[in-house]
Amino acid sequence: MNRLKTALLLGLLSGVLLLLGERLGGGNGLVIGLGLAVAMNFASYFFSDKIALSTYSAQPVSESQNWEVYRRLAPLVQNLCHRMGLPMPKLWLIPEESPNAFATGRNPAHASVAVTEGILRVMDDRELEGVLAHELGHVKNRDILTSSVAATLAAAITFAARMAFYFGGRSDDDDNGGGIGGLLMLLLAPLAALLIQMLISRTREYAADATSAQYAGGPSGLISALQKLEGWSKRVPMNASPATAHMFIIKPFTAQWFGRLFSTHPATEDRIARLERMALPQPI
Repeated sequence: MNRLKTALLLGLLSGVLLLLGERLGGGNGLVIGLGLAVAMNFASYFFSDKIALSTYSAQPVSESQNWEVYRRLAPLVQNLCHRMGLPMPKLWLIPEESPNAFATGRNPAHASVAVTEGILRVMDDRELEGVLAHELGHVKNRDILTSSVAATLAAAITFAARMAFYFGGRSDDDDNGGGIGGLLMLLLAPLAALLIQMLISRTREYAADATSAQYAGGPSGLISALQKLEGWSKRVPMNASPATAHMFIIKPFTAQWFGRLFSTHPATEDRIARLERMALPQPI
């Protein structure tokens, strides 16, 4: 199913670029749009993780880089990967005070897990293990590629909308071009949000939460982490791109009005309620 979603996302990206090319440049623009579509599809599949990481200026975490962070993260991730049967992902540190985390990559063999500096400050190891198990749950459930490609798609459609607004139909014989471009912008940006909501199911967060509870020794660590994240995300807003907000464990709180359109996270209280039910003794 995730492979089908990825194919749909890449096909949609191609269609948008072809439409934009034809709209701005006619036949020649269509050819340019085709070239861009091929390049973007290639980049989305092989480099969407690097694009997402570079968006937040993520820094590698290893024995030779960010040693203090590596010393804390690596044992937790290694133990979880051993339990889950996953290869060790690359670790990254985001220089951001708002606590959050995300996983990205095209498959478990090429996965990355990124955490913010803020999450390391506010979480104890039990809570951090719950967060890391959630992110590795996305890796194990193989929805990281769809999530990463969706981020690239949303950014591309938003860029296309802006291009249409600034350049769409502006010629000597078309005085209404700016109006048409503005209309395209109004249509394309919400379309990007709607498609991400449709293709990036909110149930994937519930599934990753359940995976965390299974492999982190129960749901209590993640419950406590989500409670902290909900409060801190509002207290310390994150300057996150709406196109990549769906990748984080909790939706980054942002003052940008259009960020609400891209909400792909279930309510935190609903996630916590489900985890609490998992902690209750099951009837015999």
